[in-house]
Amino acid sequence: MTILTSEVDTRSDAFKRNAEAMRAQVEDLRRRTEQVRLGGGAASRQRHVSRGKLLPRERVRALLDPGSPFLELSPLAAMDMYDNEAPGSGVITGIGRVSGVECAIVCNDATVKGGTYYPMTVKKHLRAQEVAMENRLPCIYMVDSGGANLPQWPEVFPDKTHFGRIFYNQANMSAQGIPQIAVVMGSCTAGGA
Repeated sequence: MTILTSEVDTRSDAFKRNAEAMRAQVEDLRRRTEQVRLGGGAASRQRHVSRGKLLPRERVRALLDPGSPFLELSPLAAMDMYDNEAPGSGVITGIGRVSGVECAIVCNDATVKGGTYYPMTVKKHLRAQEVAMENRLPCIYMVDSGGANLPQWPEVFPDKTHFGRIFYNQANMSAQGIPQIAVVMGSCTAGGA
């Protein structure tokens, strides 16, 4: 077997500067990801729980096979957009195992502006559907949404990646025999339906 020897000098000043810069970037990524995982903030989370609801990430975890992984897609979508009022775009998307089957999961986060859809929420939802179509993964939608975010509605509907495309994709996947399952867990207004 050929042994590859590194020519990287781990004792050089340049290496140490780069390593420290990388550590700082990784720490920033961890901090931002953890911030997104909290959803809409403490008051919103408390209101959600006081209504007897599981928090969105608890819902996803309860859906998955015990001990199985969840590959989250686009957790930092909408970062530094919309005055930071839509962490994670207000929706959790990813791939997880349910009853032994890999599935695409889309879970509205009602702690973020009532689970309403911003333009980036639509794009994130559509990306999860695209992954599902390409890999023929059943889709499970955990719905708790007030539909389109009204101040953002002009940007939610205008082009190919608009809100209506979600339903178009659902119909096409269903026609292709890819299961489409919706679990209504709260509000199911307009497009949220």
